[in-house]
Amino acid sequence: MQELDKDGVKIDESNVEEASSTSDGNPKFGRLLLLLAFGVAIVVALTFGSQAYYTP
Repeated sequence: MQELDKDGVKIDESNVEEASSTSDGNPKFGRLLLLLAFGVAIVVALTFGSQAYYTP
């Protein structure tokens, strides 16, 4: 059975490429972990900085 797209054109599955050969479907937890660590470091720096600034 032929599959048609929304315009009624036949879909040729032989030319369909995968999204990325390097992506195997696993999420990139490394980048997320680095971003989270960076955010925590900023909050800690602001906390210690404001404590040092406002403490007489």
